[in-house]
Amino acid sequence: MKRFAIYFFIANLIMSGLLLCQNKENAASTADNSPIQAISTIKQKQLILWTSGDREVALKMVLMYSYYCKKNSWMDTVRLLVWGPSSKLLAEDTVLQRKVKELKQVGVELYACKACADLYGVSDKLTQLGITVMYTGEMLANLQKNGWHILSL
Repeated sequence: MKRFAIYFFIANLIMSGLLLCQNKENAASTADNSPIQAISTIKQKQLILWTSGDREVALKMVLMYSYYCKKNSWMDTVRLLVWGPSSKLLAEDTVLQRKVKELKQVGVELYACKACADLYGVSDKLTQLGITVMYTGEMLANLQKNGWHILSL
């Protein structure tokens, strides 16, 4: 058993070294040898999962980050998913609705969970705001499987 543990440890060290060398080669292949530059050449996809019914969280975090993430091209694709209590808050708050329209104008993809919106009776209102209202459980699972960055607030 001890011998197996030693072999396992050595194998992990070798694999870590190989990965480190590969990462250094990838970073070195960029024009300015910057690791940030190497990362930025990969297509980046961001899902912001908005679940909070807190207006302050919506204004100061969710909507602000979604907007600037897309407007400043921090990510190639930005998708906002309205889920749970956030659907009720959005349907009732005209300031938030105006901010969501601004998100759409800069190219943020807008989705809402139909099951959640139906529970709050706001599916029609969210659809009127230009949000795609659909069952989103499978979509969320698939995005995770396909390497999307998920930020949940």
